[in-house]
Amino acid sequence: MDFIRSVIGISLLIIGSMHITLFIRRLLVNIKVTNNTSVEINNKLDRIIALLEKQSK
Repeated sequence: MDFIRSVIGISLLIIGSMHITLFIRRLLVNIKVTNNTSVEINNKLDRIIALLEKQSK
C-alpha cells in the first residue's frame, strides 16, 4: 500500500513539473511571436510615415 502511494506521488510530481515546463515554454514562444509582430508593425509604420513625408514635400 505504501509503495502504491509512493508511485502515485512521484507520478504526480513528474506530471506537475512537465506541465509547468510546457506552460513556461508556451509563454516564452508567445512572447517571442508578439515581439516579432511588433517589430514588423513598427517597420511598416515607419515606411508609411516616410512615404507620407515624401509625398507632402
